[in-house]
Amino acid sequence: MILEEQRFLHEDLERLESGISDRIAEDPRHMRDRLNRDHQISGFLSRIQEQSKRLRDIYNDAEGARTREIQTISIGDPFDEFYKQLGEIKDFHRRYPNEPVENLERAYKRKAPGEGESATSEIDNMFTGEEAYGKFLDLTTLHEDYLNLPGVKRLSYLQYLDAFDKSTPPQNSIKRADKTTDQYFNYVGRLASYLEDFLRRTRPLEDLEKFFTSIDQDFDKAWEADEVPGWGKQTSATGTAGPTAPMTEGTGEGIWCPDCEKEFKNDNVYKNHLNGKKHIKAAEVRKARQSQNGTNGDTTTNGNANSNARGSTTQRLKERAIAEREFRVKRLSANVQGERADTRINVERKQGMTERERQMELDTLFAESTDIAPRNGGGGDDESDSDADEKIYNPLKLPLAWDGKPIPYWLYKLHGLGVEFPCEICGNFVYMGRRAFDKHFNEARHIYGLKCLGITNTALFREITGIEDALKLWDKIQRDKKKEKSGGENVVQMEDAEGNVMPEKVYYE
Repeated sequence: MILEEQRFLHEDLERLESGISDRIAEDPRHMRDRLNRDHQISGFLSRIQEQSKRLRDIYNDAEGARTREIQTISIGDPFDEFYKQLGEIKDFHRRYPNEPVENLERAYKRKAPGEGESATSEIDNMFTGEEAYGKFLDLTTLHEDYLNLPGVKRLSYLQYLDAFDKSTPPQNSIKRADKTTDQYFNYVGRLASYLEDFLRRTRPLEDLEKFFTSIDQDFDKAWEADEVPGWGKQTSATGTAGPTAPMTEGTGEGIWCPDCEKEFKNDNVYKNHLNGKKHIKAAEVRKARQSQNGTNGDTTTNGNANSNARGSTTQRLKERAIAEREFRVKRLSANVQGERADTRINVERKQGMTERERQMELDTLFAESTDIAPRNGGGGDDESDSDADEKIYNPLKLPLAWDGKPIPYWLYKLHGLGVEFPCEICGNFVYMGRRAFDKHFNEARHIYGLKCLGITNTALFREITGIEDALKLWDKIQRDKKKEKSGGENVVQMEDAEGNVMPEKVYYE
């Protein structure tokens, strides 16, 4: 019954396309519904790929079964073939009387809760309460793992949110030797796995496999070119380093001491510290560690040349695995910058809340998640009742919070949201609160307004909102630049009897 299976696959593909189009036409208001819709579409797309692959195998007909069935129907007696297949169908249902029949018409239709679909969906078990359906990151467990690493600087959760993707000094205080431990290797792996899983859960319709493959390819190129930050090849391995050290670590502006793992601003300070007790002790420890790993660099004799090479290769492979995870974390974190900034704001907001307010907010979140489905599946009377319930009493016109309800009045006064800050450069746009006003100087609206006035250096025009003031300041800056330029060109230089060159004013004085 190859032809029947072929017909079934074509019908299934058409039903899947219809189900996808119905869901794309929807515009869910809540993030929970939107994620639920996207994951359903992603599941449909995966099924389309599977069914298309089966259909392509049928058309390829590698074993010739489809051709033989067509010949049997077209050449032989069609009734004999019909009754033969009918007998096979009856025999199958006789052996499996309780076999359910799949109704493709209703398989991919969105069902209301009253039609058999549960009010809870897979999205409810996919995110933690801290993540709030993909709005924020939940790095609390990873923050605890980071604090238990050897040689780390104690960071608060807010500081960790800013620095978890930094793997080089001075932002990261972990030494290179401590990074080669299994504890750090497992920590970076868990961090990369969490970020990958977060992207899969929040962006089910994106081609993430292509993005992950590009990360691996970029890392391979950077590693072969020895351009991975913090993992350059070490050229000095003796206890008494030379007057110059590799500058592949730190900020790259000074001189890096691989023994002390510290950066020095100039060459004199670096040379003077070589005789210090701390440097000598650090050099001895580093030499002993490299001797233990078989990478002490003493390859002058033929007896230990092979062992040193094997130890160096093993150590380099271990460093490559750790560097690959750090590189992946950096690229993945760059792809969740929006959620990262929102997480920081959310943590700061929760730190200013009492325990009772946090519990009320959590209860409101869970209540909304359970009430969304009944509101969407009710009839006309239910919809009118829900519309009446959704009318929020807000006589003071307070801004709405993330849950759609007005923020507390004390929070409104605390942030000064009742103070208006107009900006003429932005087209007389009014910003509510000092925070939004300070933030808008770096936004596209304000920068575009300055460029329309012919002002290119926007950094000097902070706190300036009037067009006339901005133009006056810009003219003054241009005049000062021209005066400086013309003053430097018109200086008359004089030479005394000894051949010293000096300005004319100094010469006559």
